[in-house]
Amino acid sequence: MTDAPRHIPVMLAEVLAALAPTAGKTYIDATFGNGGYSRALLDAADCRVVAVDRDPNVRPRAEELKNRYGDRFDFVAGCFGDLAELIAAPADGVVFDIGVSSMQIDEGNRGFSYNKEAPLDMRMSCAGTSAAELVNACGEKELADLIYKYGEERKSRRIAAEIVRARTAAPIETTRQLAEIVYRVIHKKPGQPDPAVRTFQALRIAVNDELGELERGLNGALSLLKPGGRLAVVTFHSLEDRIVKAFFKEKSGKTAGVSRYLPAGQTAAPAVLAFCSKAVPPSAEEIAANPRAHSAKLRFAIKNDKETE
Repeated sequence: MTDAPRHIPVMLAEVLAALAPTAGKTYIDATFGNGGYSRALLDAADCRVVAVDRDPNVRPRAEELKNRYGDRFDFVAGCFGDLAELIAAPADGVVFDIGVSSMQIDEGNRGFSYNKEAPLDMRMSCAGTSAAELVNACGEKELADLIYKYGEERKSRRIAAEIVRARTAAPIETTRQLAEIVYRVIHKKPGQPDPAVRTFQALRIAVNDELGELERGLNGALSLLKPGGRLAVVTFHSLEDRIVKAFFKEKSGKTAGVSRYLPAGQTAAPAVLAFCSKAVPPSAEEIAANPRAHSAKLRFAIKNDKETE
């Protein structure tokens, strides 16, 4: 296995502190990517890690870790939304790093980045409907709603109208074409965030059903966790964080106003989570070293030490 320097995943120290890896225990890295969390867990304790990823391009990295750690590491191909179906054995901890990976952004030909000319793809699994197919097939209102919902873009209607206008002349096939369309609506300004960020985020989320995957994945992870098991989730924008926050609140029995709607004689379901953290931000030092970390948040939880289902 090569000893070349590897990308360090966001909030690694905080994730390790949340999961508290221990010898003899089993952990699930639900978003393997370049393997940073998996390798850190395996180095931190004589534990076992099962990694999951839908991206076929991560296979060589998974094979490297398998060669290095042997039976302590296993890789399963698939979407983390199917976690409960992909993995049968219970786990002591699960970690999610939600959204596009640095590896996917850096591979320009994947079409995730507005800064690199490439086919407008964005498919994490390299299969299914691409971003190009979406922008060329969706109606104007559907596009506007998608960009507003998943990108929180206030000028979504104008951008959608400009996309429809542009595609009447020729199909929109590349990242640069789409970015230039956005720039016609929102002009780029030096020192300001790129105006294409929100539109690209929205299409990526839609193409990969990222929010649906997150909701299914959280439920799957909780079902796999042993009593006292730990769940850590790193998010990068408010849509993801709201889902995690609401899930933790519900599963810890803190959802407001639930009891008044229960049928007579029925009590609220017991809390499945014994502890839920507040959102933990990255350190100033990490943000300075890795600007991509600036929007990250970590939330972690601990399952009750007795089964409540």
